[in-house]
This record gives sequence, structure tokens and C-alpha cells, in this order.
Amino acid sequence: MARIMAIDYGGKRTGLAVTDPLQIIASALETVETKNLLDYLKNYCEKEDVEAFVLGKPLSLDGSETHASPLVHSFAEELKKKFPGKPIHYVDERYTSKMAVQSMIASGVKKKDRRKKGNIDKVAATIILQEFMDEQH
Repeated sequence: MARIMAIDYGGKRTGLAVTDPLQIIASALETVETKNLLDYLKNYCEKEDVEAFVLGKPLSLDGSETHASPLVHSFAEELKKKFPGKPIHYVDERYTSKMAVQSMIASGVKKKDRRKKGNIDKVAATIILQEFMDEQH
């Protein structure tokens, strides 16, 4: 089987998470500067077999799209062009950053490390991926 990759897309930084090849465990992968994201994904997909992408869908509390939604839609279009044939799934990303911080606290991550936004981004991507996996099973 191939991996599934989750993307917590942001204007400056993007958090990434992947499954293991058997698609059992979701793990934080990396936080990448968004301007370098497509190149990173291309390089990663050349080394690892990725069958699908899961994008965090930014929604407001009432379920409507947010100011970040157009950025995610635009990125999804670029992703489709760069990786034709790989499906793109969406998962509601409301509260994932807060959940990421809580998860880091529960795991004993030091406050200094929790302040690094990049760490929060990749943990949020892991939560997005885990939610997708839970929905599939």
C-alpha cells in the first residue's frame, strides 16, 4: 500500500503528516515554508509512494468558508496539476491548532517547543490525517 499525506496549508508555513505504508498510523512529517511546498512534495513523492492527499478545509464556526479558504482552493488546483490522478480529500480543520497544542501539552512537550508555530502546524496536520483515517474505517 501507499502512504496518505495530510496538508495543513498556511500562507507562510504548511504542516505535513503521513501514514505509514500500511495506512495504520498517522505521523507528523515536517513543516515547510509554503513557498517551497510544491517542490518539497515533488521530491517526497519521488522517494515515497503517496496515493492521496488530505487537505485541511478552513471553516468558520458556522461552517462557512473563511478568509483562508480561497488560498486552500487555489493550492488544491496547483496540487491537481502537479499530481494528476492522486485524489485530494478534505477534512474540516476547525480546532485542529487548539487540539494540537493540547496534545503537545498532554505529551509533555516543553512550553518553549509549543511556541514554535511549525511544531503546531505539523501536529495539526497529523490530527487532520487521523480524522480522515477514522472516517474511512
